[in-house]
Amino acid sequence: MRYRLAILGPNPLAVVRYAGGWIFDRVLAGWEVWVAVAECDDPRPVRILGAEVLDLESCLNSNPDARPQTLAVDTALFGSYSRIRNGLLDSLDTAEFEVALWGENWPAELDCRVGSPVQYRMSSAARAFKERAYSAALTSDPVDAVETFRVGSPSLAADLLPSG
Repeated sequence: MRYRLAILGPNPLAVVRYAGGWIFDRVLAGWEVWVAVAECDDPRPVRILGAEVLDLESCLNSNPDARPQTLAVDTALFGSYSRIRNGLLDSLDTAEFEVALWGENWPAELDCRVGSPVQYRMSSAARAFKERAYSAALTSDPVDAVETFRVGSPSLAADLLPSG
């Protein structure tokens, strides 16, 4: 049995930007990683990292056979999809699985349910693959050595460290 990481994001570039290194390193460690996106012009940036790309609407309307051990969500989806909002709040309350979040706009409703920001320090291979994924997405954003999340489960602390 492999560990599973499910990522929900608005598009492949946002997923690569905020969680690309973490995705790559989890795939390299043997995790099964799938990324569900609301819009997908080109899945290559995420596939370069080793993850499977799925349609978000299809995922929300299906009942998966295998549940993930970790769920990571872009907060941009929190206000746009009531099913994601409700499911995420339920998951945070029940600790059904590990939850990590990232995003520019932070919903105040999540403040009391998640911890302080944590950082993931990606491997040099992850940085190289993230740069290649950016290249495929036709962007040349700089790749930092860390990615920042907020988590709703202390068990994620093994590879996510307090920031600051």
